[in-house]
Amino acid sequence: MTAKTEVKTVKVAIAGINGRMGRASAAAMMHHPDFKIVGAFGRSGAAYVGKDIAKVAALAGDDKTGILVSNGFLDSLAGAPDVLLEFTQAETAVEHAKQALERGVRPVVGTSGISPKQVEELSKIAADKKLGAMIVPNFSVGAVLMMEFARQAAAMFEHVEIVEMHHTGKHDAPSGTSMHTAGKLALAEKTFNKMEVEEKELLAGSRGGATASGVRIHSLRLPGLISHQEVIFGADGELLTIRHDSFNTNCFLKGIFLAVKSVMQLDRLVVGLDSVLPLGSKH
Repeated sequence: MTAKTEVKTVKVAIAGINGRMGRASAAAMMHHPDFKIVGAFGRSGAAYVGKDIAKVAALAGDDKTGILVSNGFLDSLAGAPDVLLEFTQAETAVEHAKQALERGVRPVVGTSGISPKQVEELSKIAADKKLGAMIVPNFSVGAVLMMEFARQAAAMFEHVEIVEMHHTGKHDAPSGTSMHTAGKLALAEKTFNKMEVEEKELLAGSRGGATASGVRIHSLRLPGLISHQEVIFGADGELLTIRHDSFNTNCFLKGIFLAVKSVMQLDRLVVGLDSVLPLGSKH
């Protein structure tokens, strides 16, 4: 669905400016002709409040934007952003997205841990306001393709488990990407992993968590990891493993740019970068 107006340069405010994704986004957008950073904020009262965004994003040299990090969401609206790029935590991200929509700002939420009920709430506000909004579990195009290939494979297999691996600083488990993947698998409209024996966990949680469709998800948190996922299908005599690895934040930038541009052409909320990628048949 297209919006009423075309915007050549998108004005962006970044929430979570001092986080890994906030800093990477700011640095990448700083000199990009399609974007203009007009505001940013992170934790209220933090030491970086009042500093130039370029310094917080750790750009080399004497780069300055003239845009200072605000103390909170409302202060970041002084530059009249078109889009709020949200990288805080689930509860604050949802509240910021609601406030943004109420003020005519389109949110692009890259925070995981958002519940289906919260998605529904945001979807209703976006529909009422006829404004675009996006919730993106993973901005990597490679990760989106991993999920799409897994969706296709789900029609051919009865057994599948997901192993997601992240750094030790990640708060939520399972990851948003793994939950989004499980949702894609559920589109096959079958129950996976039907029990062949009566399982007995000697250690609670050993078999991971199970979704309503029977897909099991296992979450690993270790130093040295960034963002990784395997979708493992099994059948008699064979295994099919579809894996994606992110080694740094660069792999997310293409998807971030695409999401920020695409949300300007929407008049509703969509979930997943796949909703704006040319992947053929949509499911």
